[in-house]
Amino acid sequence: MNNTIDTSVPHSARIWNYWMGGKDHYPVDQEAGDAYAAIAPHIETMARASREYLVRAVTHLTRDHGVRQFLDIGTGLPTHANTHQVAQQIAPDARIVYVDNDPIVLAHAHALLYSKPPGVTAYVDADLHAPEELLRSAARTLDFTQPIGVMLMGILGHIEDYAEALAIVRHLLAVIPSGSYFVHYDGTNTDDDLVKGQAGYNDTGALPYILRSPEQIANYYSGLEVLAPGIVPCPLWRPGSETSPEPTHIHGGIGRKP
Repeated sequence: MNNTIDTSVPHSARIWNYWMGGKDHYPVDQEAGDAYAAIAPHIETMARASREYLVRAVTHLTRDHGVRQFLDIGTGLPTHANTHQVAQQIAPDARIVYVDNDPIVLAHAHALLYSKPPGVTAYVDADLHAPEELLRSAARTLDFTQPIGVMLMGILGHIEDYAEALAIVRHLLAVIPSGSYFVHYDGTNTDDDLVKGQAGYNDTGALPYILRSPEQIANYYSGLEVLAPGIVPCPLWRPGSETSPEPTHIHGGIGRKP
């Protein structure tokens, strides 16, 4: 793991934290976040909507489908309503593995994301580009003979090559057992302002994020049984009374492996 934290280049996890009202960011992140929001003001709504969607998705799988294991890949900086907190509020024995390869994320995870028995929370320093190594590390905590909720929340856009992103999803789905779930969202290229804002961000030297079409995103779910209401803008996925009503250009859903 590279333990150097570069505060001269904006970082997507820190910018997302800034948009969500967190405090774990640097001036360079605030500057990049403000520049993005000046072009696409609804990006802050998207950040909040993504967290609301995570809460609803994890709640649904834990409460209604009996899932007791989650593999949260590319977790980002800890904030409110993290995966283990949502799952273990319903099932105290739930086991969660967080995966990231960024030193600032992992440092915060170790400090803030912990469980009380009988639950388990673990952290893996791994790269999504190397899914085999990631899965081997996760298997130290998770039982791969039992259903797992594999979460890729806003992370596949960082895989610049679409064919590689598809291959990573296929690899992960091939290893997890039948009855497991793929939980996902990513930004779409369905808004001109968002596309312009993202292009400006990608030019800062930060790790690029690729906005993709709804059709490309839907391909991730090939071969899965997609739960209702399908692959939709996140605020439309089983909305609750707290759901942000504004339109957002992030699509997500849950697919079950037969």
